[in-house]
Amino acid sequence: MAKKKQSPFKNHINIQNKKARFDYDILEKFEAGIELTGTEIKSIRMGKASIADSFCEFNDKGELFVTNMYIKEYDHGTHYNHLPKRQRKLLLHKKQLRKLRQAVQTKGVTIVPLRLYINNRGLAKMEIALARGRKKFDKRQVLRERDIARELDRERKKYI
Repeated sequence: MAKKKQSPFKNHINIQNKKARFDYDILEKFEAGIELTGTEIKSIRMGKASIADSFCEFNDKGELFVTNMYIKEYDHGTHYNHLPKRQRKLLLHKKQLRKLRQAVQTKGVTIVPLRLYINNRGLAKMEIALARGRKKFDKRQVLRERDIARELDRERKKYI
């Protein structure tokens, strides 16, 4: 049997924003491309990025940007190196941008990045989501439910 040829871009980069899943109720997810420079994509492929405190916002032209996303400067970069916390444009279809813009105009809904990854073709993608912020008591309730589920799983394993 012939072996499957593996993609050269299979370097499992999967940077997650765990804080967003705790602080927000996820309403709908979208996959967006990111407009990056050469040194930025190299740093992402090395896993040197963080989206923990980042958020998405529209500019006056109707383009969507991710703000406060940290990509470490490339170690072997020269004077062409990038700024670590610059705004980066997200690439979506017009229909998706229109839908997101309308949703953000409603009260309490925001766009948060959930995950930054490299797809099979070697392109950097970001999973963004429409989200509604949770109140403090909602967060406590989620923690309580997780603890109960964890305890149930432990008890179930004893009897299996």
